[in-house]
Amino acid sequence: MGTPQFAVPSLEKLTERYDVAAVVTQPDAPAGRGKHLAQSAVKQFALSKGLPVLQPESLKPAEVVEQLRSVQADCIVVAAFGQILRKAVLDLPRYGCINVHGSLLPRWRGASPVSAAIAAGDEMTGITIMRMDVGLDSGPMLSKRAEPIGPEDTTATLMDRLSHIGADLLIETLPKYFAGEITPEGQDETLVTVCRQLKKEEGRIDWNLSAIEVERHVRAMTPWPGAFTSVDGKQLKILKSRIGMQLDRMLRPPGQLFLQGGKELLVACGGGALELLDVQLEGKKAVAAADFARGYAALLGSMLG
Repeated sequence: MGTPQFAVPSLEKLTERYDVAAVVTQPDAPAGRGKHLAQSAVKQFALSKGLPVLQPESLKPAEVVEQLRSVQADCIVVAAFGQILRKAVLDLPRYGCINVHGSLLPRWRGASPVSAAIAAGDEMTGITIMRMDVGLDSGPMLSKRAEPIGPEDTTATLMDRLSHIGADLLIETLPKYFAGEITPEGQDETLVTVCRQLKKEEGRIDWNLSAIEVERHVRAMTPWPGAFTSVDGKQLKILKSRIGMQLDRMLRPPGQLFLQGGKELLVACGGGALELLDVQLEGKKAVAAADFARGYAALLGSMLG
């Protein structure tokens, strides 16, 4: 059970070692400007391997549970599926449902653990292989592997690495788990942090935060929902940035756009300033910030919001 590209390496590894009886993924969804129905990355891979694909709108209906029961799976592996598995599904396979989760549990239970780790300034994240229960990522852990978060990592780059780490760890863990060689480890409830599914509006930048926090926000929101602000009534996406000069808050209010040294485009923050590197104005192509400053010099001094 999986949907985005993050889940594909795990499915690929499973097909190399086990008989994959069925693949369950989210229904085709509108995508792109034309809003044409698009297949998930998992569905595309599954079809390329000739695997049976199931796409239920929900796992709740009794007929869907019975359809899954008829597959007679020994184990269900879940990676970024996008639906909650209730007890009726969790109890189907003899070895339970095993989740490939993109954090070092119990830190960052929930739907957006990679974005949450970057935004929080965590130095490490990783993968946890766990046996699912009815709670939110609260089941016992089978194995973990840590991965450093680099200073330029975005959610896109980190998820790509974690997807391969997760696939490798999964395929190392399953044989030992099936053989009864792993004792599942309960999570320390005193260390739990939770993240929710991101919404588009959460990409909006709060310029009252420090430059350090805003720079992390930009990386955490890349590629989706994207970090953005507004200028002159139009949306301005911040595609890439870095921490700029130290700035006295008394000199410039948070959110003011200005040019430093004739070439560095900066925005004053609640603490320090953020240097913009790549931006995209609504309805326009993405450009280097220096080109944006030359083309829209009249916006210098404007307040972003």
